[in-house]
Amino acid sequence: MSQALVQSVQLIFSGDRILYQIIGVTLEMTLLSSFLALLLGVPVGTWLGISRFRGRKILVIIDRAFMGLPPVVCGLFCYLLFSGVGPLRGLHLLYTVTGMVIAQVMLLLPMAVGMQESHTNTLAPAIRETSFGLGLGKMQMLALTINESRYHIISTYLFLLGRAMAEVGAVSIVGGAIMFKTNVMTTAIMNYTSMGNFTTALALGIILLIIGLLLNIFVALIQWTAEK
Repeated sequence: MSQALVQSVQLIFSGDRILYQIIGVTLEMTLLSSFLALLLGVPVGTWLGISRFRGRKILVIIDRAFMGLPPVVCGLFCYLLFSGVGPLRGLHLLYTVTGMVIAQVMLLLPMAVGMQESHTNTLAPAIRETSFGLGLGKMQMLALTINESRYHIISTYLFLLGRAMAEVGAVSIVGGAIMFKTNVMTTAIMNYTSMGNFTTALALGIILLIIGLLLNIFVALIQWTAEK
């Protein structure tokens, strides 16, 4: 165990081509999918948080239900969409990074909406009062709410990024864990462990832990800044 740990640390600093290619695909997929989910989710979540209309609670309940969607179910759904019998087969998205990004966005979007809705709901009374006093329209009130939520939005993005990086089920089904193409850190750890290559698996695990630690530090700093 100790020898494998030492070798894994050495591998991280060796400039291994395969290792860094896997890290590159992981970062490409996670950065893009988490950003797209945030871009789509924040306006919807803000609108749900500040609006009061019939059926709003039903939409919130549906969103929270999808927040717990099992990744393998999402992966299966995307596989059926992208495969040779699916309606999107002509786009050739199966076993591509783009297909993996779409699957991740489907998983992360309800989380982005739910987190923003929950946060905005606490701000809604004060925002509505301020908007009424200033004579702001609905779009201006939406923009004001998003601006007041900027620290929370950054924290949400970091959470989505960490969630995307830790995902296994959907990306393994849609991406296929193809070497030099769609293999990401989580699927690579599974594959290398099953092959008995614990050095590479540990190296990737260490990198994931470091990234997770850094993300949590950034979130803590943002929350500390927002509370000042």
